[in-house]
Amino acid sequence: MSEEQREAAVALFRIGWGSRAVATKLGVGRKAVLRLHDRWRVRGDTALVTKPGNRVYPFELKLSAVQRYISGETRVALAKEFELSSPHLIAVWAMQYRAQGEEGLRPKPRGRARKNPDTPPQQEPELQRLRRENERLRAEVAFLGKVNALRDREQR
Repeated sequence: MSEEQREAAVALFRIGWGSRAVATKLGVGRKAVLRLHDRWRVRGDTALVTKPGNRVYPFELKLSAVQRYISGETRVALAKEFELSSPHLIAVWAMQYRAQGEEGLRPKPRGRARKNPDTPPQQEPELQRLRRENERLRAEVAFLGKVNALRDREQR
């Protein structure tokens, strides 16, 4: 949705239009309008203001919100109470909770996992190591043979 469409949608929400009617009127996707409508119900006209950066929520807050959502409270009411940026967060957390349990809500380390320097490199099988060494020696002999052939040709 463009900025103008979001502003028009919020203006229609203010006068009582629902998300489906707004989506049809503006000719945009229902999901986008529904999410904007949910944010507008939580944050009012500040739903149009984008927040800088990603906010990190503590595990306990996520767990409490999800458990209360599963027990029957609405996402919008919970988002208002916990001052979340969007009620959609609770739906995402609930999916993670259902799929992975409490561990799905715990913070994950960011970036690529570090290699553990304490683990020794795995030993390759002896036969594989010898074959690789044999291949390297053959290539070395072939290279030296070509160097000698070039030298002999230059001396003639």
